[in-house]
Amino acid sequence: MSQSDTTLRIELQFSGGMELLFDNQKTIHAKVPALFPVDVSTENKHAATIRDLISWTANNLLKERPELFIGVDGSVRSGILVLVNGADWELEGELEYELEDRDEIVFISTLHGG
Repeated sequence: MSQSDTTLRIELQFSGGMELLFDNQKTIHAKVPALFPVDVSTENKHAATIRDLISWTANNLLKERPELFIGVDGSVRSGILVLVNGADWELEGELEYELEDRDEIVFISTLHGG
């Protein structure tokens, strides 16, 4: 397998305060595994989804306060808008959206102090 077969180049963008959790980085160009294990007891793998991306991002890029990024169900926390290539992720299948090379995923916090 070539490098491009094993990883996906994903542009992650963070705003609305989300960037503070990622060392003040508004944009991160990440190389994400193209396949993830179905579960820990098998060697079977599935195509990377946003569900996998959220977990991977939390484990590899998040610098602080994971409770402000990940909710109890493994999704993003309530109050975070997610866009997939400019479209609301609800139109793309939310957590089950299969990532593609060069996707742009945007996380925007809609919760602000005041």
